[in-house]
Amino acid sequence: MTAKDTSTQVTRSVAVEVRVEGDVDEEAVAYLREKVDAVLGRPGVPAVSGAVRVARAVAHHAERPWSAGAELIVGNTLVVVHAQEATGHELADRLHDRLRSQMNRVLHRKEEARRSATPPPWRGGRADSGREENPS
Repeated sequence: MTAKDTSTQVTRSVAVEVRVEGDVDEEAVAYLREKVDAVLGRPGVPAVSGAVRVARAVAHHAERPWSAGAELIVGNTLVVVHAQEATGHELADRLHDRLRSQMNRVLHRKEEARRSATPPPWRGGRADSGREENPS
């Protein structure tokens, strides 16, 4: 299969290529781009580059003929998201939800690492024994 429509959309620090395979209408592609831009256009998101691939299966008996895969480099982190749905709008919504979830993980990973890392007792951290002492 070859890509029928390949376009790159550059907004601010976002360069995402959308590849379409199969019988995909322009309305579905526009809705998908809108959803992807909503996630990647948020404040605080570092430079993003990569590709989103959308395909519609030719087989009429397929339960979920629409599929999408996104491979994006956010800052210095690779984000990979896949989705399959019955319609183009459902696919765009599912991809939006999964991409937003992965972006939240990428953006807040540093905060979680700072909060969870406490030095061990031999490096000046607290020595919790797991029980409270009773001064009686």
